[in-house]
Amino acid sequence: MLRRIDLRGQEGLLDGVLPRPDLDSQVPTSAVREIISEVRQGGDAAIRELTIKFDQVDIATPRVSGIELERAWKSLEPELAAALELAHSRILYFHEQEAGKAHEVTQDEIKVTSVPQPVERAGLYVPGGLAVYPSTVLMTALPAKAAGVEELVLCSPPNPSGQIDQVVLAAAYLCGVSEVYKIGGVQAVATMAYGSETISPVDVIAGPGNIWVATAKQEVSGTVGIAAAFAGPSEIVVVGDHSCPSTSTAIDLILQAEHGPGGRAWLVTWDQEYAQEVEDAIEVILESSPRRSETLETLIEDGYLCLVDTPQQAIKVVNEIAPEHLQLMCEGADVLVGDVRNAGAVFLGNWGPASIGDYLAGPSHVLPTAGTARFSGALTVDDFQKRMHVVEVSKAGFDGVANAVGLLARAEGLWAHAASVTERERWAEEGLQP
Repeated sequence: MLRRIDLRGQEGLLDGVLPRPDLDSQVPTSAVREIISEVRQGGDAAIRELTIKFDQVDIATPRVSGIELERAWKSLEPELAAALELAHSRILYFHEQEAGKAHEVTQDEIKVTSVPQPVERAGLYVPGGLAVYPSTVLMTALPAKAAGVEELVLCSPPNPSGQIDQVVLAAAYLCGVSEVYKIGGVQAVATMAYGSETISPVDVIAGPGNIWVATAKQEVSGTVGIAAAFAGPSEIVVVGDHSCPSTSTAIDLILQAEHGPGGRAWLVTWDQEYAQEVEDAIEVILESSPRRSETLETLIEDGYLCLVDTPQQAIKVVNEIAPEHLQLMCEGADVLVGDVRNAGAVFLGNWGPASIGDYLAGPSHVLPTAGTARFSGALTVDDFQKRMHVVEVSKAGFDGVANAVGLLARAEGLWAHAASVTERERWAEEGLQP
């Protein structure tokens, strides 16, 4: 009945030996994209039509009211409600402990050990073209190395001479990168995700890039892990006032804009006079910039000055933008930062330009862009690890939860789930020993 796989005497890699689901043949990519497009374009009307099509029911208003939710809770049998409450309490407690970095959580003789396991092979993308980025080698390779990843694979576009800049290669050597390839753009992402005749695929891809690279990473997500959300063209928001020199604000807006087209630079302030001083300073500073054309293009296409009434309103703007870099160069920055919810990295005061974070503050400079800081953060060791939970249950621990497990399993219509508990209870009643 069960298909047997005999690995006795098997040596070496198991590629092609163990059966795996053929996801490529199962994933309805074009159909999914079509449905997504319908929802984006048609909104509520499209949602209603799609529900009729796929669920054969016409629902005018899909949202379930709070009254309905409360009514559903009150309708439960007391035993099932108690089982849900027990599960709720235990699950919430575990995740609160894990969020606090606890590696072992014990509840009523059920012990769960959280074991971080590194991926085996990480792909690092280091941009090229307009600039050279040895710092990105460090900012991607070192979190992976600290996470315990054994094989680091780096792709970077070749220059017109067909080479990768020496300082990038030197940084790769310093970080112990296993493999370096002269491949850039979408093709680099595809190569790391799917492999080729000579290059093995990776488990996770990390690193910033232009819109093409960022989009390619979204496309291969699911085949490989994508570390940190949409790490695309660079962004900055500066919230500033006269407590910091206007020239500092000007140069800090320029420092992100000089990465080139596609990025964004915002000044948010409640001081119109200060705003004008910053704009004047930008014009003066740009005259000395060897990257004046790239910087000016970014500032013209996606440079913004936002005037607000108060510092509090400025933070509301920040949370809406959800920028990659945020600099609070204003009075009371240490207090205002408490209200920031959406930003990749925050720098406080005049002495903390984002350039320090770009190079050596410590955290990775690979940060979420394009508003994805609403749900994602900086690249960390967690992006190169997955948590494996080891669960140990004693007889007393089993006895404490068995009834609730059975009730929940039966509520879901899963007979074998419930039987896995009742069978052990029968076994114990008959005095059988494990």
